[in-house]
Amino acid sequence: MATTFNDQLDRHGAWRREFALRLKLLSQWLKDHDLLDTAVEERLRRLEVQVRSDKVMVAFVAEFSRGKSEMINAIFFAGYGRRIMPASAGRTTMCPTEMGYDADVPPCLRLLPIETRLHPQALMEWRMAPEKWLRVDLDVNNAQQLAASFEMVAQTIKVTKEQAHALGFWQSQSPEDNPAQDAKGLVEVPKWRHALINIAHPLLKQGLVILDTPGLNAIGAEPELTVSLIPQAHAVVFILGADTGVTKSDLTIWREHLVPQNGQTDTRLVVLNKIDTLWDELSGTDQIGAQIERQKAGTAQILGIEPDKVIAVSAQKGLVAKVKGDAPLLEKSGLSVLEDALATGVLDERQSILRSAMNVGVTDLRGETGRVINIRKRDLTEQMMELKGLQGKNVTVIKQMRARISQEQTEFDLGGAKIHAVRSVHLKLLKEIFDALSSRALKLEMAQLTQALMQKGLKLGVKKAYGETFDRLHANLQKVESLSTDIHSMLSATFKQLNAEYGFSLQPLPQPQFDAYHNDLELAKRSHLQYLGIGNVFKLAQPEFADRLVRALFSRLRGVHEAAVSDLELWSKSAVAQLDAQLRERRRNFTRRIEAIDRIQQAAGGLQERLQEIAQQEQSVVALEVKLEELTSQLIAANDYRVLAVDLEIA
Repeated sequence: MATTFNDQLDRHGAWRREFALRLKLLSQWLKDHDLLDTAVEERLRRLEVQVRSDKVMVAFVAEFSRGKSEMINAIFFAGYGRRIMPASAGRTTMCPTEMGYDADVPPCLRLLPIETRLHPQALMEWRMAPEKWLRVDLDVNNAQQLAASFEMVAQTIKVTKEQAHALGFWQSQSPEDNPAQDAKGLVEVPKWRHALINIAHPLLKQGLVILDTPGLNAIGAEPELTVSLIPQAHAVVFILGADTGVTKSDLTIWREHLVPQNGQTDTRLVVLNKIDTLWDELSGTDQIGAQIERQKAGTAQILGIEPDKVIAVSAQKGLVAKVKGDAPLLEKSGLSVLEDALATGVLDERQSILRSAMNVGVTDLRGETGRVINIRKRDLTEQMMELKGLQGKNVTVIKQMRARISQEQTEFDLGGAKIHAVRSVHLKLLKEIFDALSSRALKLEMAQLTQALMQKGLKLGVKKAYGETFDRLHANLQKVESLSTDIHSMLSATFKQLNAEYGFSLQPLPQPQFDAYHNDLELAKRSHLQYLGIGNVFKLAQPEFADRLVRALFSRLRGVHEAAVSDLELWSKSAVAQLDAQLRERRRNFTRRIEAIDRIQQAAGGLQERLQEIAQQEQSVVALEVKLEELTSQLIAANDYRVLAVDLEIA
């Protein structure tokens, strides 16, 4: 039996929790054995945060009355035994709705008033102002109260045509797309701009985020939704009506907001919903099946995708089947096929990316910690050889040995000035990098784009302005990459010199790769250029709309820059921590050597006693090395939700 999306997400969540616990236990073991320097601690913290907070976002996109909310009910909320999301006839979800789980926030529904569109702030900025949202507390154990509260996302208000235009719901250039006016000349628009639902649903607790989007009019009026949220979703489920096929508005949504870039269709699933409308008692099963297959083939051809990316479903019958436990009806509804596609496509890909990141992180961590252990082994070996050389020697030789060690220590301490100079250059180059990737620098870049978009009239050169902006952003990243190369070259030369002078084993870490950040810029560029089609030319003529578009871009690009800064910080911190660790171990080594000589001078049997201690310490260090290999190997082996280890105890 195929694993459903729900089952696989649950198993993925269990793996994430266990892996995070293993990381925490490893951190404690390293701390207990004085192996937890700042870089290793930071790497462990980031790995734990990443594995605990990993999210899987599935966006459901459709024009009105395609059964989108019913689909969400059927896949995710059938366990309540009733509809949770509003799914009555006609328009239901009127504003974009995000469902997720944050343990730090009580269960609630938060609603952002539609009037906030009259202000320039982007959605991300409004998220930082919780007092501007209407909050409704939720009782997750009361399905009726949940459903009644969620009905609020369907609320509307009546406004004048001028107000509708200011809010982005009325375009004089395309009257056929405008909402109807009532007898008083008023227009119905959504009451809320955005909704956030925080509930401790089992799937949401596992890291699932559901994005429920309204129809074309609302999507087009919210730039941040179009150019940020939907493009960054791990899967987009585009829902059509089997009874209507691909309508003009469906095709507009697809072409302007969802069409895959560069043929990458892995994140797109097209669902022909309401196939139960084709179930005709006067037609045979084969005849109905052939009709559905023709619909799927026709849809795939119109949208320009592979036929296997089109799935025929009856969400309503699937929900009924789950609630009633009707297995034959569930199979007939086709809902299980969609769940399997989400599980094997979206989740498998997401899990693969996360597991790969964990493997790289654990391997790097093992390398950094292993170097500290090797320093200890080498220092103990040198001490052993040094002390064995004293066997049979008189007091004078032993005193000379102590004087020589003290001299070495003094010379080593004097060499600190050279290391300090290297650190000064290192910090200067880092500051240049952080300045180039700062919010201030990005705001200046966005100001240039805003100025180009604020020109009066139709902005026929807007794509050129965007292209020039992204060219400068790529050039800025290349500058940062060049600076990181300078840091890497400087550290490599310094480490080589220190290794030669002091017998260190410093190894310059590979510098961060910038391909991912350039790729993120390209994805942002494509999503914006895709949005700047002829259909939005008149919207761009409105200064407030253009401003919202640039603010949405700023929010997305800031995330790219912050990710780059975070990786560069960890890289830099790891290099410095490696040097600090070897300096610290060398200073400890000097102290231990002098203490050993002093003990030998004070007692006749001190030399043999110290040799025995060093032999025991060598055994302990070897045991540490073996245990580190064992623990990190267990982490890598357990880095698969299908191979969960039972024993979590670390000795």
